[in-house]
Amino acid sequence: MNLFIYPGGYDWKVIDGLITNFHLPRSSLLMLVSALVGRERLMELYREAIAQDYRFYSFGDAMLILPEVTAGDRK
Repeated sequence: MNLFIYPGGYDWKVIDGLITNFHLPRSSLLMLVSALVGRERLMELYREAIAQDYRFYSFGDAMLILPEVTAGDRK
């Protein structure tokens, strides 16, 4: 049984979004988020976080990711 959820390789059946903090590059937690929203979307979110001086790691800022909302939709 394969327990690792890869980007583009898993059809999510339970959740519509995810609340998470900003994870380290190459971590399994970053892969989990990427599997939900896709690598390009995740990189867009990280670029925005860096531009806004968000804090990373366990005691940093968190984000709510909703698959149907993109950065361009924000007003």
